[in-house]
This record gives sequence, structure tokens and C-alpha cells, in this order.
Amino acid sequence: MTSRAELPGALYTAEQSRALDRSAIEQFGIPGFRLMQRAGHAAFVELLAHWPSVRRLTVACGSGNNGGDGLIMAGLAQQHGIDVQVLVLNSAFAERLQGEALAAWQWAQAVGVELTPWQSGTELQGEVLVDALLGTGLDGPVRGEVAELIRQFNRSPRPVMAVDIPSGLCSDTGRVLGVAVRADLTLSFIALKQGLLTHEGVDHCGQVLFDGLMLPDEVYEEVPLSAFRTDRDDLANLLPPRRRSSHKGLFGHVMVIGGDHGMGGAALMAAEAAARSGAGLVSLATRPEHVTAALTRAPEVMVTGVNSGQDLQPLLERPDVLVVGPGLGQSAWADQLLQQALNSGRPLVLDADALNLLPRKLQNDTGRHDWVLTPHPGEAARLLGWEAADVQQDRFRAVRELQAQLGGTVVLKGAGSLSFDGDAMHLCNAGNPGMACGGMGDVLSGIIGALRAQRLSAVDAARAGVYAHARAADLCVADQGERGLLATDLIGRVRRVLSGIE
Repeated sequence: MTSRAELPGALYTAEQSRALDRSAIEQFGIPGFRLMQRAGHAAFVELLAHWPSVRRLTVACGSGNNGGDGLIMAGLAQQHGIDVQVLVLNSAFAERLQGEALAAWQWAQAVGVELTPWQSGTELQGEVLVDALLGTGLDGPVRGEVAELIRQFNRSPRPVMAVDIPSGLCSDTGRVLGVAVRADLTLSFIALKQGLLTHEGVDHCGQVLFDGLMLPDEVYEEVPLSAFRTDRDDLANLLPPRRRSSHKGLFGHVMVIGGDHGMGGAALMAAEAAARSGAGLVSLATRPEHVTAALTRAPEVMVTGVNSGQDLQPLLERPDVLVVGPGLGQSAWADQLLQQALNSGRPLVLDADALNLLPRKLQNDTGRHDWVLTPHPGEAARLLGWEAADVQQDRFRAVRELQAQLGGTVVLKGAGSLSFDGDAMHLCNAGNPGMACGGMGDVLSGIIGALRAQRLSAVDAARAGVYAHARAADLCVADQGERGLLATDLIGRVRRVLSGIE
């Protein structure tokens, strides 16, 4: 039996989740109330697993199916000898219930559950608070009494469990719709909602668990998914063990291009990350002033000083992949180097200032199929002509729009980084706030370049690189905490992650 802590690889939108519900009920004959009972039971079991000594419970229930799940939880808690406070937002709550939610109330009422109409000043009596207010059907900002109750939950020092999704969170984008519950634990049912794992969802869900409610696999064959979640199994499939007869020529040659005056470290970090990620050969083309320092730190890297694009051109005949942008700057020197890289015909990984310089290079070009672009939200906004806040409000839409305009594979970095090649969307939910420091993107670009040189496709190199980078950061943080994490701390750990010896 799969553990609830083992999240599935498939991610869905709210509409796709509802389609799975309908398929289970209409095509496979599973009664809706039975699914609700399974959800309520699964949530109650998880509640006891996390807070086994709880004696008082507060469950806030809405009038939809999410509230029905909460009523099943309340009834089970009542039978278990736990004092239960069920908060509802209207004294006529029971009269408004329909379908499965009404059946849940009738069952809960039969085992002794009572309703408490909430109003401002109502005390939350539970040692643990359960959010079963709104579910995934929300389509506008939370207002009125619902918003006030959510704020009361958020002010409470007591732990909060969200049923399926924290109320007020958009399940498709991870955007907070006015105000949203900040949960310590979220148990998602049937379909893992993509918004739980990106943008503001990561701040509101706490630990995310999943229960498929025993739906047969055939149900999932009926409904297309929205995105794939990358995990260590994907890495193992993409990077099988090397043959004992291997030699460096099998694993590609990466050249990193960048490191303008005062920014040589960025290019060096990318080159060192590429070497540690398994590239057979790594070169670095940078300002001459950085050559000595680069060779001192990473003697395995072949470093050449270049003063112009003309100096760079003859060096581009040997590399299999070019990583352009770390520390590149936006000077005439940077512009010349980027132009030579674009003219080379080599597969590219473009990051940082290469992305900021790119629009002026695309006046007569609609992009390329073989490059990987790795913008953070600010860079993505500049490429799209949007505000950064608009990118974050719907990261899935933003990465699709970028890919449509620029081609290739686009990695939109951030909490829940997305990789999209025009076909499949991949989300990485590894990583942590310690990564919010300079140089992380430079290391990532080197990793992706190395995987590309090892003959992974652009999208596979992107999604595997993003995961290895984030997972390495998680391993670092597990040892020494988030504060003070440096980009270079990841480089040794990336080697272990990519080798499957975490």
C-alpha cells in the first residue's frame, strides 16, 4: 500500500479533479457518499497520526462537499470520544445542504454531532483546528464571515489541518484569493492539486499528503493530467549507471560563457557545477582577469580569457553545449559573446543577463527548439512585457506563454519551479527558502548544461537539473539549517543526488 507521504507524480487542476470525481461516480459506479466517507475517514486517521493525544477538536464546515468531508471527520471524532465543536457560518446551514453533504450531516447528527453557528467572538475550543470550509470550487476572493473565520484560524496558535486544500487558496495557481488558511498539514484527495506545490501554496499547506480514496487506476486513464511532479525515480530513469568502459568523450563538453568585470564567480560556479554534474569536459570563457582565480579553484576546468566575441568564436568549435549568462553583464562585451553563442548552432542554456539581452537578438527570430531558458519571475516578466506579480499570479500560464514565444524548454524558477517544452509540464516541489541567495541560478545553469551534454533532451535535462539542484539544497539544509546556505554548498551534494547515493 502506498504511503500517504509518497505524493503521486500526476498533478491536476480543479476541473480535472472534478472530472475524476464524476468518472468514479458515473462510469465506475462508486457512490459519491462512499467517496466522502473514505475522505473523512482518511482525514481522521491522519489527524490522529499527527496529534494522537487530541481530546478537543474544532471543525469548520462549509455547505459543499468539503464541508461534508469535515462532518464525517466530526462524527468519527465523536465516536472516538473526542469533544467536537463544529462551526458553521449560518444558523440555517443544515437546510442548505444537498446531496452527499446532506447525507454526511444526517450521519453525523445520528452519532451526536451538534452545530455551532459561528459569529465574531466565538471561541475556538479545539486543541486542533480543521479547515473544511471551501474546497476547490472557489472562483473569487474570500469575503465576509468566511474571511473573518479564516483570519481567526490564522491568529490561533493551535495546529491546523486542511481537508483537501486550505480554504482561500486557488488550487490551480497557488494564489491566495484574498485570504487563505495557513495549515500545518494538508491532506489532498483523489487528485493532487498543482497549486498546493507552487507560489503561495507552499506557505499555506504545511506538510502535503495525498490519499487516492481507493479509486481504480482506470479512473485516471479517463482524465488528462495537467503536470508531472519530478522526483528521485525520474532521476534514476534518466541517468542509468555508467558502463565500466565509459570515457570522458561519452559525457559531453560544456562551455560556460560569462563572468564580466566583478562577476567572475558566477561563471566559475556554473562551470564547477557542470563538472560535478558529470560532464566529460568543462570549459570556461571569461574575462582574462578571472583566469588565475578560476584555475586555482577548479583546475579541472579549461579556462580561457576572451576580450571580445572575435576571441570567443574559434573556441566554439569543440563544445557540445554552451551555458551563457552567469555573470555575463550587459556590456558590449556581453552582447558580442551572446551573439557568437547564438550564431554557433550549439545547444544553449541561457540564464541571467543572457535572458536580459535576448529580446534585442530576437527581432527576426521566433526562438529555437534546442535551447533551455531559465528565468526567475523578474526575468520572465521582462521577456513577456508583464509585471513580476502577474507572472507569479499564474506561473503555469506564464511559462506556457514564454515557451510559445521563445520555443525550446523554459524553466520558470521559484517555489515549485516549472519546466515546459510545449508538450509536458513538469513541477519540482523540492527545495527550501535557504536557496534565496545569490549564485543559485548560476549553479543550476551549470547542472542543466552538464545533463544536456550527457545527451538528455532539453526538457529532461531541465527537469532533472531543477530537481537535483533543489534536492541538494534540501540535503544541505537537513545538516546545517536554512540560514547562511551558499550556492557553492550545493555542488558536492548535487554529485551525490545525481549518482543516487543521497
